[in-house]
Amino acid sequence: MSQEKRRFLDSSSATPTFIGANSVFVGDIRGTGQFVVSGEVHGDGELDGALNLSASGSWHGQVRAQQAIVAGTILGGLIVKDKLEIGYTAVIRGKVSARTVAIAKGAIVDGEIEVTSDAPVMQFEEKRDGKTSVD
Repeated sequence: MSQEKRRFLDSSSATPTFIGANSVFVGDIRGTGQFVVSGEVHGDGELDGALNLSASGSWHGQVRAQQAIVAGTILGGLIVKDKLEIGYTAVIRGKVSARTVAIAKGAIVDGEIEVTSDAPVMQFEEKRDGKTSVD
């Protein structure tokens, strides 16, 4: 019996496209499937799939994706058709739009947040990397 995953990207089985740490990609990106960004992207993105922007990753431009988990920096804006999870290390400067939004305490969003469904913005404390909350 399989255990249900908390994050929607945990169940992805296809090989993702990687932009590794210490790499810089200049230009627009269009593609399908999962994208994992640990380096820098300078350009717009049209992703027919999921974006996983790691804490070391940064994206300078407008990004459109099906789903996204953001732990790094976006300078431009982010439009997500489905679920968006913003980690506590994330910094987003620009408009954010998604069907559902979950934001970790500590994340910085400098811009408008638009939720395209009736769901409220969820707040959570990140626990995956061993960070514990102090009450």
